[in-house]
Amino acid sequence: MKTDIEIAQEAKMIPIRDVAAKLGIEEDELELYGKYKAKLSDELEERIQDNPDGKLILVTAINPTPAGEGKTTVSVGLGEALCKKGKKAVIALREPSLGPCFGVKGGAAGGGYAQVVPMDELNLHFTGDFHAITSANNLLAAMLDNHIQQGNALDIDTRQIVWKRCLDMNDRVLRNVVVGLGNKTDGFVREDHFTITVASEIMAILCLAEDIRDLKERLAKIIVAYNRSGEPVTAADLHAVGAMAALLKDAIKPNMIQTLENTPALVHGGPFANIAHGCNSIRATKMGLKLADYVVTEAGFGADLGAEKFFDIKCRKAGLKPDAVVLVATVRALKYNGGIPKTELSEENLDALSKGIVNLEKHIENLQKYGVPVVVTLNHFVSDTQAELDFIKKFCEDRGCEFALSDVWAKGGEGGSELADKVLYTLENKKSDFKLLYEDELPLEEKILKIAREIYGASNVVFEPAAKKALERITALGFGSLPVCMAKNQYSLSDDPAKLGRPEGFDIHVREVYVSAGAGFIVAITGTIMTMPGLPKKPAAENVDVDDNGKIVGLF
Repeated sequence: MKTDIEIAQEAKMIPIRDVAAKLGIEEDELELYGKYKAKLSDELEERIQDNPDGKLILVTAINPTPAGEGKTTVSVGLGEALCKKGKKAVIALREPSLGPCFGVKGGAAGGGYAQVVPMDELNLHFTGDFHAITSANNLLAAMLDNHIQQGNALDIDTRQIVWKRCLDMNDRVLRNVVVGLGNKTDGFVREDHFTITVASEIMAILCLAEDIRDLKERLAKIIVAYNRSGEPVTAADLHAVGAMAALLKDAIKPNMIQTLENTPALVHGGPFANIAHGCNSIRATKMGLKLADYVVTEAGFGADLGAEKFFDIKCRKAGLKPDAVVLVATVRALKYNGGIPKTELSEENLDALSKGIVNLEKHIENLQKYGVPVVVTLNHFVSDTQAELDFIKKFCEDRGCEFALSDVWAKGGEGGSELADKVLYTLENKKSDFKLLYEDELPLEEKILKIAREIYGASNVVFEPAAKKALERITALGFGSLPVCMAKNQYSLSDDPAKLGRPEGFDIHVREVYVSAGAGFIVAITGTIMTMPGLPKKPAAENVDVDDNGKIVGLF
């Protein structure tokens, strides 16, 4: 059986100008990065702004196994299937982080015969967006430390510096560091911290900014520290905004590549969904809606994370109204949620399936709270038995959901035909009545409680004293109307990854709360979730190499 990278490297790609032409884009409206990658120009965005919007389809998932459940694969295959049916469709995805690529989960290009290509370039440096974000983030950190070194005219309290450096790599030893060691001219000694680039506020800002003006306004609001009077110090106060925007001026433009079947794909931005807001850029999604009749986009991890943030943060900020949701599940993941170890997931076990399917049930209920019609699809594995498939199909239909098998990993767009039919039927026959989970005016603590109780199924939220104090301060500073971005593990509806299925009677533990004023949301960190992940015992990086001809091998 061929690996994903072997399949991708055998792909018959066509020039990106020909892919763009399928959406009516002229070559001079592209900014080319070689033959197969391009950025969409500001001139194109201006030309299409009066076009009618297409239909927006969100792809999300149940709580995954550690290997993921193929949400991106299904997104790619659905887009290809719609095109095979003569529909004008585009896929809108996130860019991959190097952390998972070299860690355990893998990249974000899809899999099998439902991938976006060039896969190896996408998963590594791509068009340099993440490098630009990292550079802008760390420029701000450098200017902050330099300001203090040069006399500290802003009277910054060095015990209240909140801006962290970042790196797009899983590197646990950088979570807590000491900087400024050495001579007096080497800076002042203080504790510092790193986050992974995809969890940085600048990544969120890039994905939520409507244009360069909005980008600069958001960058200006970033809170880097507090002065000795307790007042926030911002990037604007440090006169860093112009230089940061200069580093980001190309990164803010959406990227276009193609699938294995030459379907257009807009791949832009990459915030994690467990520790950030987990959606591709507003700009890419909105341009897709102006260019195509159907936009298939995804939100990271399970619907308790990615979909909730897609609705309550991205849609709230951008005024988007999704028309349908595709909820991806696998027989394997449902059995995993039923308590079966990873080594036994290929064996038929209806008892484990009936125990684990409550996880799917909870996600269906959650999505229905938002008033958007739901299509459940099973990402098909050869080990799935007919009895298992029949059980899940009936379970979904009994709860008012359309159901379809997806075989896109093995068959590409052809394997997504049944799913595409169900999605088209849903769009034509079931009206979306989209609504948000909470209103802006709800106090921050009650927003967190509402998410925890209604989406996770928690009984209560326990706030650490530091988190409680931070909520009071954030509210007093005037940020109480912002939405909340919950940072939580992806494997469970609770903040304990060992609690699988549909846990009940548990508390959510919030240990830290801070404001991302530029992004326009509050971050609440739960349980033991880290904003700088670590590598596993055997990282995927050990298998990656380049042969004598410069060909990358072992990436996946």
